[in-house]
Amino acid sequence: MSGKDLKKRAKNIKRIRLEREKAAFMKLGSKIRAYLFTGILVTAPVAITFYMAYKFIFWVDRLVGQMMPPKLQAYLNDILPFTIPGLGLMILIVALIVVGMFAAGFMGKFFMRLGEWIVYKLPLISSIYSLLKQVFETFLSTKTQAFNKVVLLEYPRKGLWILGLVSSETKGEVKRLLKEEMLNVFIPTTPNPTSGFLIFVPKTDTIELDMTVEEGIKFIISGGLVEPDNPKLKAKK
Repeated sequence: MSGKDLKKRAKNIKRIRLEREKAAFMKLGSKIRAYLFTGILVTAPVAITFYMAYKFIFWVDRLVGQMMPPKLQAYLNDILPFTIPGLGLMILIVALIVVGMFAAGFMGKFFMRLGEWIVYKLPLISSIYSLLKQVFETFLSTKTQAFNKVVLLEYPRKGLWILGLVSSETKGEVKRLLKEEMLNVFIPTTPNPTSGFLIFVPKTDTIELDMTVEEGIKFIISGGLVEPDNPKLKAKK
């Protein structure tokens, strides 16, 4: 083998070694990147949840502290030389329980009716109070459910589909005018499902889904990234 062939062979060996080293570094880089994204995926939801809980607890503590009488604050500072995170939240929960116990009694119901009678006599304030009361009664009542099922419907035109939350069947004047079996469907927005709009849809134009309302809301919040974990849906695949 001539010297020229030896040099050519040595150059090829060096090139192959460099390519292998480059491939190894690229493989290592892709693994590190995958581990980084996995670490973010694991820690971010937990960290954000605890951060929001921390902020909420201290916000309630500060709010309750501002509402407490100065003498009571001084007394608590004397018996508790250090700050207990969540103390204001516990005080608020206990206060709400006491208010609920009082409101459930005879005297509480009397004062509640008296207070509502006074509020309903005030212009503008009565409308706001009535709306807020209906919203809280709807979402906090254990006897009723705000939404009962998730449906698919074509909106805003044929060929485009959207998720909707059914609140109830359409009744009253709207049903009498439309003369058709309709559903009250709330169309939530992404990523904030508390905003949206109400539409009246013919029941025959909707497709009822197996996913629960909670799964549907998660699906909407995530922008379609979090697929509903429904055994029925998995069985169909």
